Amino acid sequence: MSALRVSIDSDVCIGSGQCALTAPSVFDQDDDGFGVVRSGREDGAGDPLLKEAARACPVQAISVEEV
Repeated sequence: MSALRVSIDSDVCIGSGQCALTAPSVFDQDDDGFGVVRSGREDGAGDPLLKEAARACPVQAISVEEV
């Protein structure tokens, strides 16, 4: 099984919060309401909703890459 690397493009994120609502174990929102990957969760933490959270992002700011 390959490892994953999860990231959010902060230049694209509009702060809709869909990532944090869909996969709160991986994503959170910063003080300004923009999405962030939780510290230590850059590998997706095995969350079954990780890819759904990426799909739910209205501006496709989330990248889930196999490494």
